[in-house]
Amino acid sequence: MARHALRRHILVDMLKHRGITGDMKIDAELDAIGLLCPLPVLKARKRLAALPIGAILRMRADDPAAVIDVPHFCAEAGHVLLASTLEDDVQVYDIRKGL
Repeated sequence: MARHALRRHILVDMLKHRGITGDMKIDAELDAIGLLCPLPVLKARKRLAALPIGAILRMRADDPAAVIDVPHFCAEAGHVLLASTLEDDVQVYDIRKGL
């Protein structure tokens, strides 16, 4: 299997297993498509700072490193990664702002 195809296969598997079903109110959205590490996380940090605690940010990204960076950022910053899914080639993260 080609390196790119293998990486995509792993990414798809990781995102499918983290998805959470159900409806939730999205308070803000962030389009980080086309941005490379560390910009998606830096922009998420800035957007979350402007939101009240408990608000949900939906971020879309296509950087392969985001699958590692976003969960790590959430854990370190005290936010909750509610869901991470894959829509076509775009990763979608739902993040609830913590303390």
